[in-house]
Amino acid sequence: MQASARPRVKVCCISSLEEAELAIRQGASALGLVSSMPSGPGVIEEDLIAEIAARTPPPIATFLLTSLQDADSIIEQQRRLRTNTVQIVDRLERGSYDDLRRALPGVSIVQVIHVCGEESIEEAVTVARSVDAILLDSGNQKLAVKELGGTGRTHDWTISRKIREAVDVPIFLAGGLRPDNVAEARRDVGPFGLDLCSGVRTNGWLDEEKLARFFEALERFG
Repeated sequence: MQASARPRVKVCCISSLEEAELAIRQGASALGLVSSMPSGPGVIEEDLIAEIAARTPPPIATFLLTSLQDADSIIEQQRRLRTNTVQIVDRLERGSYDDLRRALPGVSIVQVIHVCGEESIEEAVTVARSVDAILLDSGNQKLAVKELGGTGRTHDWTISRKIREAVDVPIFLAGGLRPDNVAEARRDVGPFGLDLCSGVRTNGWLDEEKLARFFEALERFG
């Protein structure tokens, strides 16, 4: 896919209605709402995810981050929480993307690929045939306690660029994005969207000043 002229911004690990409102006010196109995970920041109760999703105005996207690995459980979770997007942060092992599409019409499916090496390119190309978008992150599924996001680390963006060029679906870039490296991320990867978490937080809370500086840096780059 061609490089995006100006990436959309998804602010992840939203922990309250106030954080959701702050992110939207600063210019976010999407909110990330984190359900139960084996590790990492940002997990909130399902009741709060449902409340934020219900009160987020269109056209803002609400991403349900799920670590579930079977289609039936993901379907049940989305039907409880009613987000307009499902972000699968681990590999889908039972059921299929077709099962998700049939059961959740109108809900976008985003698959996370954790970029660990050149093998991630083939994984992304295979997955791209079945999803609406791919999100490239810096986790590690091979650890005893899996890292499935929110690491605050960048990964090898040369691989991310190869993935973006090899697939025909939008690419979101995640992992260690901050005001001081957003221009480099745009230049080196050319993603459709940028996914923020720890780089715009202070002591775990969404920092309005850091978020404003991120958007200012994005605008300066054009």
